[in-house]
Parts: sequence; C-alpha cells; structure tokens
Amino acid sequence: MRPGARLAAAIDILDEILARHRPASLALADWGRSHRFAGSGDRAAIGNLVYDALRRKASLAAHMGSDAPRALALAALRFTWDMAPDEVAALCEDGPYAPPPLGECERAALEAPYPDPAWPAWVAGDYPEWLHAPLERVFGGRAGEEGAALATRAPVDLRVNTLKATREKVSKALQRFAPVPTPFSPVGVRIAPPRGGGRSANVEADAAHGRGWFEVQDEGSQLAALLTGVGPR
Repeated sequence: MRPGARLAAAIDILDEILARHRPASLALADWGRSHRFAGSGDRAAIGNLVYDALRRKASLAAHMGSDAPRALALAALRFTWDMAPDEVAALCEDGPYAPPPLGECERAALEAPYPDPAWPAWVAGDYPEWLHAPLERVFGGRAGEEGAALATRAPVDLRVNTLKATREKVSKALQRFAPVPTPFSPVGVRIAPPRGGGRSANVEADAAHGRGWFEVQDEGSQLAALLTGVGPR
C-alpha cells in the first residue's frame, strides 16, 4: 500500500472506533480481514498510527481544535511521528486512495507549537478530567507530566533467566534490537519501542527465547518480585 492509502485506512478505522465505540483491537482485526492484500508492514504502520492517535487524543484534539478522526491522524503524524508539515501534506496527495489535501486551518495547526503550556494537566497528560484529582494526590504538580509519559509507546522489557543466561548474554543475542539494561531491575533488558510505522521487536521468535534465556516481563513486575525476597528453597 502507498503511504497515503495507509493514512486513509487509519482515518477510517479511527472513525469506526470513535463513532461506534468499538475496541481498537477488534476494529483493526476486522480491517485486516477485509483487506487481505495489506502486508504485515502495512498493518503495523496503520495500527501504530491508530494507537498513537488514541493515546494522545485529548492533546491532539485540543491542538487541532477537532476530535475528528482525520484531525487526530494528521496530528499524530506530525507530533508523535515527528513528520514535517510538508511530509504530512504529501501523504494527503499520495495517489488516488489518499485522503483529501490539507486545508488552510489544518496546515496552520500542524505548523503551530505543540504542546500548549496553557492546557490543563489532564489535556497535556492525555487522561480523563475525572482522573485528575487522584493523580494529583499521588504526583502533585507532575500529574500532567506523568500522564504524558504514560501516553507514549511502551518499551519491551525482558527478564533474564539467570539460571541459563546473563544480561550481557541476552543483550548480545538480541543486539540487532539495540537492547539496554533496565534502569532499576538488575535482571532486566529493555528494547525501545519503534518510531513511526516500524514494527515492535518480535523477541519471542528469537532462538534465545526458545532456549529459555529470557521472558517478556515489565520492569515494574520484576521489581515487585525482587522486593518479596523470595529465593531458592
């Protein structure tokens, strides 16, 4: 698929999700079944754009002055994929299946600074307004900052099986994914999320996983297990 057609597909899927309140995973799966010609790269790029738009829906909608699927998708390309306004405009003219060209207001919004420091914390942090009070009790003035961090793509965290491997051994086996040590867990390895339309690392298909060298586990869960103090019997 041409990039412009991918953008049009993402807009259609966002419309299905927002208008009919359908779970994103189901809407994407249905689209894939009805568009068998789309390759894995197409599906990954479309899915990434849909999820990026949904994660940042509050701030992207506030910036664009619209929560329409097209506005969210265009803003996600600009502000989460770091595409220049001219690149976004080019996608809207990329072949017969691309979305209509940018309007003047859309172009102006894509060229304007983001985020706006005047936004309330729940907009800047992309979480519901009703959630602000409990988040503020926990994080104080950092509630918006914490919310914005949670709205980004998550990395892939791995827990090394120290009975069979070391963190260095796992990192070497997965070096094509540029792994780094987790900042707190002494047995964790982290792989950064892909940018733009890239696919996440399929680490469970790696031979090292088949040998039992590691499992996928969030660093927070690793720390919780370590804090229990459980050891061999």
